[in-house]
Amino acid sequence: MSVLATNKKANFDYEILEKYEAGLVLFGHEVKSLRDGQGSLKGSFINTRKKNGKTEFYLINCLIPPYKRAGLLPEYDSRRERKLLLTKKEIERLIGKKQIEGLTLVPLRIYTNHSFLKLEFALARGKKKYDKRESIKRRDIDRRLRTLTKHR
Repeated sequence: MSVLATNKKANFDYEILEKYEAGLVLFGHEVKSLRDGQGSLKGSFINTRKKNGKTEFYLINCLIPPYKRAGLLPEYDSRRERKLLLTKKEIERLIGKKQIEGLTLVPLRIYTNHSFLKLEFALARGKKKYDKRESIKRRDIDRRLRTLTKHR
């Protein structure tokens, strides 16, 4: 399993409650581009949309540039919406959890699982400013403790 793209700000901006895994609907050149290390989850999010009476989840604002050796792709949008592949049970559970006030779905990383590309995302609650300050303080204290124990 190798990580192809990560959302580094997710743990800082959100309190992670539950993690989920989903498949992605991608073009072939997008897969090659991700495996080449070109993707970015910075600023991306997950949204729902009703289609034919069914609720579907989409990854929005994820940057996957065109594969360098793919040739010309004139109408390709590198930030297009990409559908997530989830089971019916997972979709129903996520809709129920998302309706609780203040919860959102945040993409964490894209990685390979055998030969498949998977998206790990989380059900999360946004942190307030004081929570972010507290996590910065905790990180600094941990860093100081590590450096003190190394010097002994």
